[in-house]
Amino acid sequence: MNFDRIKEKLEILADAAKYDVSCASSGSKRSNKNKGLGNSSGMGICHSYTEDGRCVSLLKILLTNHCIFDCAYCVTRRSNDIKRAAFKVQEVVDLTINFYRRNYIEGLFLSSGIFKNADYTMERLIQVAKKLREEENFNGYIHLKSIPGASNELMYEAGLYADRLSVNIEIPSEKGLKLLAPEKNREDFIQPMKKVKDEIVRYRSEKKIIKNLPKYAPAGQSTQMIIGASGETDAEIMYTSAFFYKKYHMKRVYYSGYVPISHDPRLPSIGTEVPMLRENRLYQTDWLLRFYGFDIQELLNKQYPNLDSDIDPKLSWALRNLEQFPVDINTADKRMLARIPGIGLQSVQKIIAARKHRRLTWDHIRKMGIAMNRAKYFMTCASCTYETKDRTAAQIKGLILQESSSKYRKTYNGQLNLFQNTLPVSA
Repeated sequence: MNFDRIKEKLEILADAAKYDVSCASSGSKRSNKNKGLGNSSGMGICHSYTEDGRCVSLLKILLTNHCIFDCAYCVTRRSNDIKRAAFKVQEVVDLTINFYRRNYIEGLFLSSGIFKNADYTMERLIQVAKKLREEENFNGYIHLKSIPGASNELMYEAGLYADRLSVNIEIPSEKGLKLLAPEKNREDFIQPMKKVKDEIVRYRSEKKIIKNLPKYAPAGQSTQMIIGASGETDAEIMYTSAFFYKKYHMKRVYYSGYVPISHDPRLPSIGTEVPMLRENRLYQTDWLLRFYGFDIQELLNKQYPNLDSDIDPKLSWALRNLEQFPVDINTADKRMLARIPGIGLQSVQKIIAARKHRRLTWDHIRKMGIAMNRAKYFMTCASCTYETKDRTAAQIKGLILQESSSKYRKTYNGQLNLFQNTLPVSA
């Protein structure tokens, strides 16, 4: 094996994979058996932190950065003048096992540029996963990127070896895809998604009857879209997400801010990267839709096509719907408690549990970790009155932002003083 060449390939293909953020490993459980290698515990996001604070890592690479397509937004498009490389199937298998044995990784995230055609590329991705499972007895996490346009037969086989499958829809709207990637067909993205969804549904149904049925994509499927490359509003983006969650049972939809990589006139100009704040607001909205019982039309619609940048989407909704407040935390149902700005789902559970024994006061709820600088304007309890009385939405927003800014300044100044006090005294 030429180790220098393998290292060069790894540098090229790991760097090319960094633009794909849809690499969550949560939701899968694949127990170690027959003294095999690895154990997928069902938690973890590549190069990030799990909900319980655990930092995990996946070997995240492309099989190749050669591609037959020339998408304007993609760094690996065929017209881009970059170094090209391609791993052999066995090279990826060896890298995964060697990295795992050195405790560098807990699993593999494998994507690829499309070379020759979709089926040829998908076959090679499957070969990697199959060799890891059957020849190396590897039980760690494997996430395969489904290739748009791959056949149903290959998508079925992929799900037998991978914990999670994902197809990136890339651009939120069909018109945006036609503008920036005219060689691609929207239906090629939908076809593998539908097959995976159908097979997961079938597996869950048959599992009730056949106990030893082989697992099929136990961590489900996810997708990703590029934000800011084709001019969609936040409403268009989130309506697309809501559609895929409902229609194809997505575990996650990821939002990747557009990074300028060319001077193509169809793209935003260099220097107009999508701010991280916009990504964050989209993820907050996504969370509200999936876990807080909000409907997409409540948060984004024709009147409000974009999210506020200075306040989070739940606070924005509350300020637009002051007639639904104040909420009495001693009597309100779970749904309405979760709609109070500054109160998360864990705090909702604490409130419901605590009020079974006493009427909650201001002191009680302050000890629960609630963000009082926001929540106090939208609720009442046994010892406080409605803070929004005689105040407009604009006034409440101003007070919250002012208090948040003041708290930031106090924290910053406190940290600065602490730093200065710990500096060594000059001789």
